[in-house]
Formats: sequence, structure tokens, C-alpha cells
Amino acid sequence: MSIHNVSRAMFARSIRSGLVGLHAFGRPFTRTIASARRQAFETIPSSPIRILRTVDAVRKWRKPQYLDHRIVGLVPTMGALHEGHLSLIRAAARESHHVVISTYVNPAQFGIKEDLASYPVTWESDCKILAELDRELADDGGNLGRISVVFAPTTQEMYPSGFPGQEVDSTGSFVVLTPISDLLEGGTRPTFFRGVATVCMKLFNIVQPEKVYFGQKDVQQTVVIRKMIKDFMLPIELVVGPTVRESDGLALSSRNVYLGERRCRVATILHHALKAAESKYLEGSLDRETILKAANAVASDTLNEQLALTPEKRVKFEVDYISLADPFTMEEITEVDPKLGGILSCAFKMLPVELPQPGEDLGHSGGPAVRLIDNIILKPSLEV
Repeated sequence: MSIHNVSRAMFARSIRSGLVGLHAFGRPFTRTIASARRQAFETIPSSPIRILRTVDAVRKWRKPQYLDHRIVGLVPTMGALHEGHLSLIRAAARESHHVVISTYVNPAQFGIKEDLASYPVTWESDCKILAELDRELADDGGNLGRISVVFAPTTQEMYPSGFPGQEVDSTGSFVVLTPISDLLEGGTRPTFFRGVATVCMKLFNIVQPEKVYFGQKDVQQTVVIRKMIKDFMLPIELVVGPTVRESDGLALSSRNVYLGERRCRVATILHHALKAAESKYLEGSLDRETILKAANAVASDTLNEQLALTPEKRVKFEVDYISLADPFTMEEITEVDPKLGGILSCAFKMLPVELPQPGEDLGHSGGPAVRLIDNIILKPSLEV
């Protein structure tokens, strides 16, 4: 090969590798291969937040953060974001260089008769919320980091061997923690915590965060996750954020969109019942009967008040459970240990509106029956 041909070959390789600009052809150089790659990333509109949809993409993003000793915080969600989620993201941004938000509606934690098909899917509005929140975080000098990634996988991506199913006797690869997964929520929803633990273990393995953020509203879930982290020796810190509530006390939940205005007003019964029980504890009562009697009385009185109304005005509900449990095992206790405290929790099913009025807001998906949960932590007494 002649010197002339060698020069042409080297020049061609230079063009392909982005080392020589397009000005060599009489046009100004516009961008390198690296800049083209940067622009190829999918992002939330009007923000630098990357949208990653595969396990490989997350791991490629994660590796340099690990090598640079950057703290990554994970906030797992199923989308339908509300202020409770945002409070967790803000907490993560204060303590993490990079915040990753997973948004995945995990079918494994829904029973076969539950509301998977109608669960609110709000991707576009969630993206707008996150873009706005990220701008807020950027303007706050007290934060260590911002939102870096939204991980939005498909079920095929999360279950590479195939989705095992929602039935109790489904076979597949699961994470099961007993007996805690069989108690309270697990009694009514026998596959719920199996699905939660399994998908969280997957997310923890994919993202490999230093910290994970969950809300106290799902208190039994936080106890399950804490046990999983401990028992499987995961190098992760669990951070539990306080329950965020409406001004009337109703705990924020993605399922609140099902309620409509009429049932929303009555759904505050969960918080009121728990507060009545808490007041007995704060007055010095430690025995189960006294504490729970107060909560049951509020629930019973409210239901009777509603039943006295005409069908076009009233709201019916069913009490699934009102519980006083050990804060570490969620097992029922007969007396609160003042050194440990306890967990008051409840689950109510708000039944569909009997006689809808013309133009009445029944809630998302026509206002089906919706199961709500809430809790209050009884803090250890200082006088022990």
C-alpha cells in the first residue's frame, strides 16, 4: 500500500471514530460520536432524568457510580405518584448523590380477584411530576443529589423465566418470609408479601442501592423488607418516611382515586379509629382490650351513623381488621411493652356507592370497592 493510500485509510478511520470533524468536507463540525450517544438516551421531557427500561441499561449506568463512590438511593413505586412518594424522593435526594425511582406495577403482588386491571396507570402525569420535582431539588442547595434515573421495566424484563402467576399455588422463583407474610394483610391477601418481597429483591439486585426508601403507610411492608434485608444480609439501609396525609387525616394512597368525593369524606374513619386507640395508650393504658375497644367503638358508631342515612347519601364499609401488634414481628400482642411500643393498624373495605346521584364523582374506574389501610406507631414510653 502506498503512503497516499495509507493516509486515506487512516483518515477514513478517523472519520468513523469521530476524531476528525466534518469541516474536513467543507462543512462545520456539529457533534462527536459521544455527543450523539448522549442525545440517544431516553429522558423525561424537559429534564435530564434518564428513562431506563432494561436490567442491562441500569447496570451499565450503575457501575461508574459505584466506582466513583456515589451513594445511590432507590424509591420503589408502582406509579400513580402522590405527595407521599414525593416526600420519599426528597428524603432520598438529601442523602444520595443519585436517586433512582422504579415505576412498575408488579402483578405478582395482586391476587387473581384484585384490582390489577383497573390500577391507575399515569405515566405521562408521573413524568411531569418528576420533572417538576427535579427542578425543585436542583434549586435546593441542601440536597446531596437529584433524580437521575427512572427504571420502568416490563413484566418480561422483571420475570425473565416467565411470569409465574398470581395464584397461591403458583410455582416459580419467589422470596417468601414467614410467618410475617401470613399475618394481617397476608391473611386477606395471601400472595401479596410474596410478590412484594420477590420484586423488591429483584429491584435491589438490579439497582444495588445503598439506601431504599419506603413509606410508613404500608407499615407491614416495611417490617417485611427490614426482615428480608437482615435475613439475606443485604448491604442496604432501609429508610422509612412518615405517612403523608390529607388535612382531614386520610392517608395518601394511589388507591384513593377510586373513592370519589362521598367515600373520601367517610374514609377518614381509619385515622379517627386509630387516633382513638392511640389516645388510650398515651393516657397510660397498655392492655389490648382497652386500647382496641376505643378504635372499635369509633368504627361501629360511624357505621351506624351511615346506615341511618338514606342510600343516596350514605357510605357503607366493612372492617377487615383493627390490630395491635409487635413492632418487629407484626404478631398480635395482649399488652404493649412500654420499652418497645407497638403498631396500631387497620384495614377497611369501602363498598361501592349504593345509589349514585346524577353527575356524582364516583372515582376512578366507576368507584369499585376499595380496600384502605392505615396505621399509627405507638412509640416506646419514656417513663419505664
